[in-house]
Formats: sequence, C-alpha cells, structure tokens
Amino acid sequence: MIPPLVRAVVLAGGRGSRMQRPDPDAPLDPAQAAAAGGGIKGMIPDARGRPLFDHILSGLADVGITDICLVVGPGGDAIRTHYAAHPPRRVRLAWALQPEPLGTANALLTAEPWTAGASFLVMNADNLYPATALQALVALGAPGLVAFEADGLSAEGNIPPERVAAFAIVTLARDGTLASIEEKPDPNDVHDAPLISMNLWRFDDRIFPACRDVSRSPRGEFELPAAVALAITRGMTFQAVRLRAGVLDLSHRRDVVDVASRLAQAEIAP
Repeated sequence: MIPPLVRAVVLAGGRGSRMQRPDPDAPLDPAQAAAAGGGIKGMIPDARGRPLFDHILSGLADVGITDICLVVGPGGDAIRTHYAAHPPRRVRLAWALQPEPLGTANALLTAEPWTAGASFLVMNADNLYPATALQALVALGAPGLVAFEADGLSAEGNIPPERVAAFAIVTLARDGTLASIEEKPDPNDVHDAPLISMNLWRFDDRIFPACRDVSRSPRGEFELPAAVALAITRGMTFQAVRLRAGVLDLSHRRDVVDVASRLAQAEIAP
C-alpha cells in the first residue's frame, strides 16, 4: 500500500527582483507595496489583507497535506514573524534556509533532510494552483507533474499569452510520461508545444541526486527543470497530469491588483 502523501515543499527563497521594480501603472496599497518592495511575493496581501501564503497553505490543507516546509532566503524573517504571530491551524510549518538564490534545484536540496525519504509535492510561492491540480498529484501515487495547457493558463488564470513563454515547455511520450522539459524556451516554440510546467511536482527522494549533479543554467542557477531532465536520462519516470486550468501568478507588480481582487471572495482556513 502506498503511504498517503502529506508533505509539501514551497519554494520561497527567490529574490523577487521583478516584483521589486517600481511600476507607476500598478497602484498598490501600503501593505502590498511593502511586501512587493521586499520581493517577498508570498506575503503580498489580497484585498482583505490575507497574504498569498495563507491561500497556498489553505489549498494544501484542503487536499490532505498536513506538513509544509517553506524554503526561504536570508530575507525571510517577515514570513517567520507572520506565522509565529498567526500560526496556521490545519498544517504544521517547517523551515529550510537557502543562503543564496541559486535556483530551484538548489532550493529543493535545502529541504532534503525534512522530507525524510517520503514523497512530497513541490511548488512555487508566487503561484496559486487550482485544487484540481493539487488533488491530481496527491492521487497520482508516483513522481510526476501537472502539464498545463497553455491556452487554459491565459483563459482561466492571469497569465497573458505573451508571458506563457516565460515558463517551461513540456513534451509527453505516448504513454503519458514526461519525455522532455525545456526551461526558458524560444517564445516562437510555445505555439508548437501547448503544454507548460508551472513548477508543480510530486517527487520522492530519487530527485535529490539529480539536484546535486545538475549543471548551472545560463543564468548561473541550478534549475529544477534541468534536474528533472537529468533524472529522466538516468531512468527516472515522471507521470504527467494534463490539465486545462488557470494558475494565479505574481511575477510583476501589475499582477497584484488583479490577483488580490480575485482572491478577495475566497474563503480560506490555513
């Protein structure tokens, strides 16, 4: 019998440099501006003052996740302070420190001791994923990812077509497993490859050797998609869940008002 999946790793150690850039066309309230200025995208509040992290934690609790590790950078004290004052009721939080922003594969390695050999979900801290995607990975029973249809990300989320190319392109084999994944593809290729990875994964401990061995990307970082690609060459299989659904993304300040408004009516219980 496969043990139930109860763990998730949320990657929150990035610089948030794009979010820190001033944008006169993005009217943020003082709390939103403060979180954006610090690059802590998961702490950006919705229109009712609740940080994006609360929505992420609540969504994970809804699908049975009870233990969550937040991977933070040296500037993550604001997150720790918030949850020390407002501890979640339905999940237990653990913390891992990524001393330098060296990419998502490097970030995941900091949580390796916490995973303790169990299977776990991995996701970004600046994305809010639909419940159907989380449920599918919890039920998958094996390593895998959600392969989002590109047009669904635009039609049902807040990611315009021209920004879809910023995410990794996914190609599937005939049996539905992951054949290849390409980070930061040529934008012209997106029209020919309608499946996109939004960095939502189910892993087990076999991913960690690839995270340790992956080469630096042209940006100088150790990227999780590249580690997955390396793991595939070593014989690891990743099941793919194809899904037409939207993801709420906080990449730029102009995303904040739209996302905050969309989340204002959500009822959550972290």
